Amino acid sequence: MDNQLRAIFFQLLRIGLWGDGQLLLVEQLSLEDWHFIRKYAINHTVEGIIYDSFEFLEENQLPPQSLKLKWAVRVDQIERNNAKMNKVIAEQFSLFTTNDIRPILQKGQGVASYYRIPNHRISGDIDWCFENDGYKKARDFLKKKHIQFKDTPDFSLDYDYNNIHTEHHKRTFDFRNPFKKNYLNRLLQEFKERQEILLINDVPIRLLAPELQLLQVNIHILKHLITYGISLRQFCDSARLYYTVTAYIDKHRLQEIYKQTGLVKWIQLLHKLLVDYIGLPEKSLPFPYPKGTSIDWMIDEVWHSGNFGFTDERFEKGKRSILFHRPDSGKRLWQNFKRYFKYTPEEAIAFPVIQAYSKFFGK
Repeated sequence: MDNQLRAIFFQLLRIGLWGDGQLLLVEQLSLEDWHFIRKYAINHTVEGIIYDSFEFLEENQLPPQSLKLKWAVRVDQIERNNAKMNKVIAEQFSLFTTNDIRPILQKGQGVASYYRIPNHRISGDIDWCFENDGYKKARDFLKKKHIQFKDTPDFSLDYDYNNIHTEHHKRTFDFRNPFKKNYLNRLLQEFKERQEILLINDVPIRLLAPELQLLQVNIHILKHLITYGISLRQFCDSARLYYTVTAYIDKHRLQEIYKQTGLVKWIQLLHKLLVDYIGLPEKSLPFPYPKGTSIDWMIDEVWHSGNFGFTDERFEKGKRSILFHRPDSGKRLWQNFKRYFKYTPEEAIAFPVIQAYSKFFGK
């Protein structure tokens, strides 16, 4: 029954994400079925997207009124949080630029702008990267303003600003392989004139060029797949980006970027998953994937791991360590290393090395 409900879940996800389609049911869903769907919507941080499917359902297909009201309350909270986050983004961007710091908004609200209903995408925090020496300038600015922050692995820092969690990233892209650094820097220069502008609360916020946004979102997905997993929300991000920008990007150049960064084999898996499960039209892909590409193993891992692996029920009773936040961490990291090594060996190998290095030298 769980497999049937999982298939129904993906139907609802696609309907809500694209605003199209009909829910095909063999029999009416019970309250217990809806609790299963809601549980996984929360695990994958797509409550708002599933909610958006309700307007396309027939009356007898909707969840019970009590559950629907709870869902509506949750979506209202998402909308309020996004409004608050947008206010902080506009304020921070203005503060940075006034102090000669050039920030670029990563993922989050920038990607949400490509959604059918942007304020229904859950955004966990604000992510900034910076041009030139902006990371150091921003770090010094926080010190000057007595804003308490914490340096974290992966060459980042984080803090709370008006109760909104904010992260600064020294590196624009989540590549672990240090030998790609010069190439990635050249890409940033090459696409600098094609950066996009997003108006948030009447403030023009700088985003990466679309090709680099795709690279950024997709390498972020891979980064977490190699570790503990990632939620379906990030796959929705990738799908909405492709759907919106593929018509006007340089497709051949993007494919070359994937090849040069060693991602193309994994990108082919990603593309098939986006088409088969997220509902991205094949025509919205920049290039086709090989026939016979198998992704069943990957979607199973994504489904069970949920948002960054925190809700993976398979490891609830696993061994815990003072070195890791999640149970059975060593086992999980080793399993994912083996899964993704044949698709992105350089990234898989570099992860533990760079993770340890950045912990001590990433400030």
